[in-house]
Amino acid sequence: MNAKSILVTGGTGSFGVTFIKRALDFKVSEIRCLSRDELKQEQLREMLPDPRLKFYLGDVRDFDSIVPALEGMDFVFHAAALKQVPFSEQFPNEYIKTNVLGSKNLILAMQRCKTTKGVFLSTDKAVEPVNMMGMSKAVMEKLVCSAAKLEKLPVCLTRYGNVMGSRGSVLPKFIHALKSDEPLRVTQLDMTRFMMSLTDSVNLVLHALETGESGDLFVRKAPASSMQALVHALKLIYPKRKLKS
Repeated sequence: MNAKSILVTGGTGSFGVTFIKRALDFKVSEIRCLSRDELKQEQLREMLPDPRLKFYLGDVRDFDSIVPALEGMDFVFHAAALKQVPFSEQFPNEYIKTNVLGSKNLILAMQRCKTTKGVFLSTDKAVEPVNMMGMSKAVMEKLVCSAAKLEKLPVCLTRYGNVMGSRGSVLPKFIHALKSDEPLRVTQLDMTRFMMSLTDSVNLVLHALETGESGDLFVRKAPASSMQALVHALKLIYPKRKLKS
């Protein structure tokens, strides 16, 4: 990415911040962060006072706020999304607006701005989805693949599981409960989680950028754990805690 310019949508999220920190280690000419949270943008500006990092307040739901942020950029990394499964069941229309229509807006903006390449982030929940979050991401994947095939748009996808340490993921919730001496609440103990670190997720995206061809979908082979094994490991670290299933 040396001497290149990049846009990160959802740049103030867990992945976005980790990715921007990593990208600043390259000799990039400019990094643009597009997100709708002005407070998080200001906190990131204070954390990373680098003149190459620019901030754009906007929302992928709004096509007109994407285009100014994307103009002149070589690469775009699309991390903006709604991700919480329970909320997706309560407010499915909001997930369609962000995860589906927002992604469509970015595809159209890439066509207008003639972006060199884009990497869209998806999830293993898009495989045979059983909840609205996974369904919305599955449709996003179809939009990307269609644009790659029919419009010859230079886009590819990454798909991964539970990113350890990201906001809203299961580990921080469990650790917080244990530290607060609260019971762990597990829906199904034999459920499997595929684990990745934030560094792994960034490496996967960079690999997709470097080697991916239009329409490719990258899935990293990740270690898996049942919820029962995960809970058992946490109980070894934080003994004498209760478990409710």
